[in-house]
Amino acid sequence: METYMSARIGKEILAPIQKIKYVLYARKSTESEERQVLSIDSQVKEMLSLAEKEGLDVVEIRRESHSAKESGQRPVYKEILEDVRHGRFNGILTWAPDRLSRNAGDLGSIVDLMDQQFLLEIRTYGQHFKNSPNEKFLLMILCSQAKLENDNKSVNVKRGLRTRAEMGLRPGVAPTGYLNQKMTDRKCEVLIDPERASTIKKMFEKVAYEKCSGRKIYNWLRFDLNFRTAVGKKHLSLGNLYKILDNPFYYGVFEYPKKSGNWYTGKHEPLITKELFDLVQEQIKSNVLRVENKEFAFTKMMTCGLCGSGITADEKFKKQQNGNVHRYVYYGCTKAKGEHCKCGYTEEKELIKQFELLLEDISINEFEVKEKIKNDIERFTKFQRFLLGTKEKINVSNVDIQGYAKFILKEGSDIEKRELLGCLKSKICLANKKLSLTS
Repeated sequence: METYMSARIGKEILAPIQKIKYVLYARKSTESEERQVLSIDSQVKEMLSLAEKEGLDVVEIRRESHSAKESGQRPVYKEILEDVRHGRFNGILTWAPDRLSRNAGDLGSIVDLMDQQFLLEIRTYGQHFKNSPNEKFLLMILCSQAKLENDNKSVNVKRGLRTRAEMGLRPGVAPTGYLNQKMTDRKCEVLIDPERASTIKKMFEKVAYEKCSGRKIYNWLRFDLNFRTAVGKKHLSLGNLYKILDNPFYYGVFEYPKKSGNWYTGKHEPLITKELFDLVQEQIKSNVLRVENKEFAFTKMMTCGLCGSGITADEKFKKQQNGNVHRYVYYGCTKAKGEHCKCGYTEEKELIKQFELLLEDISINEFEVKEKIKNDIERFTKFQRFLLGTKEKINVSNVDIQGYAKFILKEGSDIEKRELLGCLKSKICLANKKLSLTS
């Protein structure tokens, strides 16, 4: 019996111990509240020093700069888990447990790999965790603590921002015409931008009193004044121009968060009066300005034949004496490449007539068009069979492509019209209210 036990103990001593192959994972958090954490290079340096001191086999180094607050949002981390699962590594070397996980999903993935014997050890600068109940439990506590800290920070930050809003301080980047206060003890306070504030005020006045259109304001800012924003030193886009004209911050109030319905009186000095702001809104409603983000059938489908700029659209509504309201859509040059372009404006109905006349000369990618017709016909015949019990079939090859295109231009939706024009091989140009095709 004694001989047998001695032999058994000898075999266990001589049994090969599985070697641990470590991947060094260094992550720099993107959260501003963790700026005190070591940089990625510092983490790598410290952990390599530890590996050399303790004789650890570091097979590879992986770096990442994504936040660990949300599960599944770190591509490098996901690759490491897959490599562990496929046996490339069986140990992870990292600065601290919270580098691996600050959420329940990623923590569960790590623990599962340990339970399945794929991951044998996790080492940090001051601790190591093996596949034992106590050490896994400690790992989960430390990672859960990091998650709790994140959750509490999020609650505290939101509460702090709400308190600042109640004090009349709007969180975020100051609108054009204002500058953020750089003093740390005066966060969220804004100052009037001495270089741009008067121009912003003049912009409101031009719209309200001179009935200037959005395009005219855009050209005035860009070509006459070479106006640029304080952040990024960029020209104002047409979209940002409309946002400024629609921002009540300029007369002294703001909503926070956006679309929350919570309005506050700002502590900042207003650039304009509420009366001036209301006049501008009346101009917008009366369609002196283009409606922001409005989609039209032929925008982004044509270019100006005179200056090469894009073609934009405006809509206007005219009320007749009998109370009927008619909608008109006009297309014209954006003048982005030529301030004084004489392209003119063309009504959408007139454009459709010109498209119909050009159809005989338009080279259409018939395969795409026929596929669309085929799908439409198949859907219609299924409905016809269901409703009327008929079995009649229509041969797609006999369908008049030009006739179908004319029908879409007259009766189709804006999306269908855009799909049709997307089949054209020729480039569509608009110049002096006339359409033309170029290769």
